[in-house]
Amino acid sequence: MCMDLWQGVFPAVTTQFHTDQSLDLEATARHIESQISCGVQGIIVLGSLGENTALDPQEKRRVVGLAVETAAGRVPVLSGVAESATALACRFVRDLERLGAAGSMIMPAMVYRTSPEETLAYYRAVAAASALPVLLYNNPISYGVDLTPDLLEALASEKRFVAIKESCGDVRRITDLIRRLDGRYTIFAGVDDLALECFLLGAKGWVAGLGDAFPRENQHLFGLAMAGQWSRAREIYRWYMPLLHLDTHPKFVQYIKLAMQETGEGTEWVRSPRLPLEGPERQRILAVIRAGIASRPRIGPEKT
Repeated sequence: MCMDLWQGVFPAVTTQFHTDQSLDLEATARHIESQISCGVQGIIVLGSLGENTALDPQEKRRVVGLAVETAAGRVPVLSGVAESATALACRFVRDLERLGAAGSMIMPAMVYRTSPEETLAYYRAVAAASALPVLLYNNPISYGVDLTPDLLEALASEKRFVAIKESCGDVRRITDLIRRLDGRYTIFAGVDDLALECFLLGAKGWVAGLGDAFPRENQHLFGLAMAGQWSRAREIYRWYMPLLHLDTHPKFVQYIKLAMQETGEGTEWVRSPRLPLEGPERQRILAVIRAGIASRPRIGPEKT
């Protein structure tokens, strides 16, 4: 059975940069601190939103060390693992353990699209490289590898696999996983604009993206869902939806970082090959963000 080790909102925090694309560790620490102060249950660094593959190995380890130091044991810190070779991924998870991370979020091997047999071998090898528990990351839309219920059942005997971030884009998968595996993994919603549907169907966590810019509202929505206050949750979700749609575009990193800049939670600077938004696209995304800011819902005690 699932250990229920992790539940709640685990934002996939951004890596903050200076205008010259160098790491801005002070801004990254402020970003993490803001998330913790708004009540998140965990922090994930170096996910897709954290621009993992744009950092060199030393920078990745600096970011993990900074996050662990900033969190100071208040919430678990996980790191994304996005490497192109099994040996590199194994080396990184060993370093995560040494740096004090609470676990890893393992993406499929980058670049090469593994077969089902290769996918199982990859995940098993990386899990065996350290004692850290693992949040499996399923995003076949972005990475071309689908951790199907069949594969997750095959991995179920490895106790280090405790949760799955489900980003396949089909909420029917939530029910399939629960029926098939009887709670073996804690399920995290991984697509922002499907989050409420996932919670209704049994997900207990959220690897959130737009929460980087709207941490208070994001946490409030999750709390309403977990309390079964569906009417109020729908109201918040409907306000939030135009913003949540920004998480499902190839430029989601630029969009979310721009939203962070508008809400005072960070800056928009990204590392190439990504470029900051310009022209009509920038104005269109700013209009969505500013409309959301202008119509922010009141966050307070529920009426009885």
